[in-house]
Amino acid sequence: MHRLRSFLVGSPLPTAGLGREKLSKVKALATFAPDALSSIAYANQEIFLGLAVAGTTGLNYTFQLGVLITVILAIVAFSYLQTIHAYPNGGGSYIVARENLGEFPGLLAAGALMLNYLLVAAVSLTAGVEALSSAFPLLWPYKISIALGLLFGLTILNLRGMQETGSVLSVPVYLFIGSFLIMIFYGLVLAQSNPPNPFRSNLPVLQPLSLYVLLRAFSSGSTALTGIEVISNGVPAFKAPEARNAGITLIAMTFLMGALFLGTLGLTQHFGVLPTGEETILSALARHFFDDSWIYYLIQISTLLILIVGANTAFAGFPRITAILAQDRYLPGQLRALGDRLVFANGTLLLAGGTALLILLFGGDSHALIPLFAIGAFLAFTLSQAGMVRHWMRARSKGWRTKALINGLGALTTGAVVIIIGAGKFTQGAWLTLIIIPFTLLVFYKVRQHYQAISEQLSLKGLPPSLKPYPPLRFVMPISGVHRGTLQAVDLARAFSNNLMAVYIEVEAGGGEKVRKRWMEWFPDIPLHVEPSPYRSIIGPFLNFLDRYDLEANDGQLAGVILPEFVTEGFWSNLLHNQVAWSLKVALLYRRRRKGYQQVIVDVPFHLKDE
Repeated sequence: MHRLRSFLVGSPLPTAGLGREKLSKVKALATFAPDALSSIAYANQEIFLGLAVAGTTGLNYTFQLGVLITVILAIVAFSYLQTIHAYPNGGGSYIVARENLGEFPGLLAAGALMLNYLLVAAVSLTAGVEALSSAFPLLWPYKISIALGLLFGLTILNLRGMQETGSVLSVPVYLFIGSFLIMIFYGLVLAQSNPPNPFRSNLPVLQPLSLYVLLRAFSSGSTALTGIEVISNGVPAFKAPEARNAGITLIAMTFLMGALFLGTLGLTQHFGVLPTGEETILSALARHFFDDSWIYYLIQISTLLILIVGANTAFAGFPRITAILAQDRYLPGQLRALGDRLVFANGTLLLAGGTALLILLFGGDSHALIPLFAIGAFLAFTLSQAGMVRHWMRARSKGWRTKALINGLGALTTGAVVIIIGAGKFTQGAWLTLIIIPFTLLVFYKVRQHYQAISEQLSLKGLPPSLKPYPPLRFVMPISGVHRGTLQAVDLARAFSNNLMAVYIEVEAGGGEKVRKRWMEWFPDIPLHVEPSPYRSIIGPFLNFLDRYDLEANDGQLAGVILPEFVTEGFWSNLLHNQVAWSLKVALLYRRRRKGYQQVIVDVPFHLKDE
């Protein structure tokens, strides 16, 4: 297993290599922008699907909804610009909400963030596979397998420590930006000489256009705003001056997001582009301009790559937030441990498992995952911006009223979007978030409660300077026969105590007498008890004997157990043995037979060589 792990993950790295190189603005844009930029791939699709139910009348509102979402994008980006300067060491939603609003809002933001990261990975990968399958329709039946394969590859890369770096991510990010800007520029040139071509009137009207339809399409398209907060979380990664460079990068990212989002939506509506079959709307737009030329396939491949890189941002964010929560004792401590490759390996594996489950449960359909996706993201936005309002009210630094107003506007805007998404997408799956997030909060509190209880039990408070000496122990040693491993265990037991009893569990009738005869030849001074086992069990009869033995002794303590154990060299050799000693050890560790007393277990391994 060690060799297999080394092959997949790589050799361990020294802790001294933990430091990170600071990022320039160009590299930082490639590092932090993929999640935000890639969101247009599924946001455009969601707006189209949301309006298409009302036929051509609904689709004629595509660009108007895009303008509204872009305005909200600008408001949220400007709000996070304040966060960057207020928290130059990184101001994630959990940190900002916890410090300014209290424990519960902070944990609510953390739960929303964790759900958001899971869905970022699931939605990005499934949307990427849909973009690929639009170019190669034969792949549609295999989209779940392809998405899981991409997820496995991302997991291995992140376990190896190949985290997001500007140099690695620059190629797919700038390829995506360049190819889409070329398509938008080409489309604008064509639009100058081609009048608007409205959508075909033969689209079926499944639902008349109403405010509800528009709000539902708006709530789906609002996923274009996801990822806007990433830069505020990673301010320390920038070159000095960190806050200023992070702010410039945020403005550049927002401008690119708005240009790509509005450009593609406007061209789709101007030319009346409609997809065919299971094709995505962006694939239909690219095919409309470039047919089946190499440029079309370049755009589709760049879309797939940016979505994969966008999914990778979840692998950077999810393990970090779980590590912070583990440090605050709201999640298991294993999640804060750095693995061999200086990454939070347990958090990475937890993210991979949760993402795989979502892909399987929702059939690899990004459209089905979107309702869950948006609420978590905007709830975290709202709590973070509300926390910033409280921050400015406390700090009362220069211009605090204006700053509080900006963040307050951001909180009101994103809060309104949460309500709209919840109402518009409730029956389509958004109701699940009302179960998932509260359940996550319950887990946080239960874990915290457990660690507090353990701390109280381990506390030295109130204890005398020195403890009483441990009383002499009685020892019991289960045996399977008389052999070299038994001799070694007996020698060690004699060093501990003169009060030793051996126990043989008789599974087959007559076996106990054979063992007793052999035992008395070697250890006539040590008593042997033969415990019958009519149901051929070993663990239960041995534990029952221990209970009787302790009651008969009535000395106020539990007997210690000397446990002889075979240890073989190879993995396959272990499969040839029944591992009774291991099972017995687990049963003894987790079975407290008398409250207030401790069970002492001494494991005596006897190492065997493979021939």
